[in-house]
Amino acid sequence: MISVKDLHVYYGLIEAVKGIDFEVEEGKIVSLIGSNGAGKTSTLSALLNSVKRTGEIIFSGFDTRNHKTFNLVQKGLALVPEGRRVFVNLTVEENLRMGAFNNDDNYERLKEGMYTLFPRIKEKKDQMAGTLSGGEQQMLAISRALMCEPKVLMLDEPSLGLAPKIVGEVFETIIKLKEEGITILLVEQNAFAALKISDYAYVLENGKIAMQGIAKEMIGNDMIRQKYLGG
Repeated sequence: MISVKDLHVYYGLIEAVKGIDFEVEEGKIVSLIGSNGAGKTSTLSALLNSVKRTGEIIFSGFDTRNHKTFNLVQKGLALVPEGRRVFVNLTVEENLRMGAFNNDDNYERLKEGMYTLFPRIKEKKDQMAGTLSGGEQQMLAISRALMCEPKVLMLDEPSLGLAPKIVGEVFETIIKLKEEGITILLVEQNAFAALKISDYAYVLENGKIAMQGIAKEMIGNDMIRQKYLGG
């Protein structure tokens, strides 16, 4: 579904991602794990062409090099950003409408699907998004991204700042989305939670891939346990 070769990401003179290669197979959950500043978010931004980058990115069979971000969303690549970034001065339902900017004909069907997936946001559909709890905002951010019916859903730190119970609900939802056929690319600092649900994982360190492998096997790796799983 996604093939990346020799990806570099730049912010002025700073090179944040330093020539990485990775793949995301269709129907799989693939995780990028690593510490703050490792280049994980920059990698997601590069996939959407929202930062300066070089290298080859093939998404669903075509080279993304000359495509604008909104074109890539229309073609089925969606992002749930770090910090959720819901439109706080719009209602829950208005946020969902924004997510369906390229899919208006299917809006009602998709909206009801999101309310089935997350009944809690249906209860608050007329509330301003800024009044929701962190967990509810995360549910809304995921729903908003799903409104464009993506082939690949990218999630950037979906557990950040959430209570453990809510984190569990979010990760259960990610598993459910995979079962429905959505390919997932997950960036997550909670390495143990990410590895538990992923098929494959890459470890980013200082903008380079330091390790990769089958996710569940990596849980038992001594280096991974010491650096990312608390020993």
